[in-house]
Amino acid sequence: MTDEQVLCASSQYEQKYFLNPRFKDTLPRQIKDELQALMVLYTEDIGGILTLSYDEEGSLYFSTTAAENDLDYDEIGAFLKIKQYQEKYKDLLEDLEEYYKAFFL
Repeated sequence: MTDEQVLCASSQYEQKYFLNPRFKDTLPRQIKDELQALMVLYTEDIGGILTLSYDEEGSLYFSTTAAENDLDYDEIGAFLKIKQYQEKYKDLLEDLEEYYKAFFL
């Protein structure tokens, strides 16, 4: 069994954003808003589904998937955009890792 935990996800297909209820009450509104904006902007730009999860050690990682028949989804662009997000939102992601380790590990 894995201890991975989804923090949030966004789907271009359903045009929905999901924040794990486990984190809704403990994250500040500004952080929740920033997460929603970056996740939704990604799926509007790249398509598919973007998930931000914690691994067993409390490190955050992005994962992206697309429907088999989604010809508009750009796998290389998706990878490059994730790399860009890891740099652009480095401080936010590090703060979220510290938060998770302090409250949940």
